[in-house]
Amino acid sequence: MVTVVAIVVIALAFDYINGFHDAANSIATVVSTRVLTPRVAVAWAAFFNFIAFIVFPLHVAHTIGKGIIDPKIVDDAVLFGALGGAIAWNLITWFYGLPSSSSHALVGGLIGAGFCKGGSAVIESGVAKTALFIVISPVLGMILGGGMMVLVAWLFRRTQPGKVDRWFRRLQLVSSALFSLGHGANDAQKTMGIIMAMLIAKGHLGPKSDVPIWVILSCQLAMGLGTLSGGWRIVKTMGMRLTKLKPFGGFSAETGAAAMLFIASGLGVPVSTTHTITGGIVGVGYVTRPSGVRWRVAFRIVWAWLFTIQAAALIAAGIYKGLRALGL
Repeated sequence: MVTVVAIVVIALAFDYINGFHDAANSIATVVSTRVLTPRVAVAWAAFFNFIAFIVFPLHVAHTIGKGIIDPKIVDDAVLFGALGGAIAWNLITWFYGLPSSSSHALVGGLIGAGFCKGGSAVIESGVAKTALFIVISPVLGMILGGGMMVLVAWLFRRTQPGKVDRWFRRLQLVSSALFSLGHGANDAQKTMGIIMAMLIAKGHLGPKSDVPIWVILSCQLAMGLGTLSGGWRIVKTMGMRLTKLKPFGGFSAETGAAAMLFIASGLGVPVSTTHTITGGIVGVGYVTRPSGVRWRVAFRIVWAWLFTIQAAALIAAGIYKGLRALGL
């Protein structure tokens, strides 16, 4: 029972760090356009992060809990390794202000620890689906964000700029709330999946059981509290260094990215909210003025994406081997 409690606590710590690390995804545009102050923005995002379980089914939790590695091989060392790898990579990228993917860090941690336990334990179809969306989520986010920007510009082409700015300052509250709902739905469910995998492995749940309500509420709360703390280093990168946004541009980026997250959550695909909103911001910046996108910052972010799964997997594998050497 002590081990069960320890794993739940570490999983919730990851969820908190996930919210802390990914707060920028939900608030970067609304802060950079000065629609909300940073403190009000994180409170706004945290609220919608928390209530996401009311809106979305728990498909992503089942994918993480049963679709990346075989639940039959899950043991304490695998879970500690997976969570340790994901947390370590999140903290490294936060320190350097890089908006990497907490989702892919967790998937990488599961792959690394699961592969060390037994190579055949890794479920190729689940990994392939996740890997495919590493490309799809930012590209589709960019297309949807850029497309929304074109649509907004065309619809309001004869409206005075001052009116457009006032209207979209209000509408950005809606788009930010929608994106925060998508973030809470996709990201908090990943931690639910980890706890669920542990409960199944230890016989507390059956393989076809639903996620217990205490797991749902604790994960959503940890995510919301993490968001409330805010990852200010990454907010600066996402909202200010990547491109300059106006309220209708922030609305377009958030709405396009939120649509992508709603689709992925409905399909049960654990996508990266970071990749998605970055794609939306770049799409808006490119449509507005291609030279206005700071491509050097964008490519630096892409490098962090490319190494996330591998880096988290290597760290998780090292932690797993270390725990095994200690006899766990």
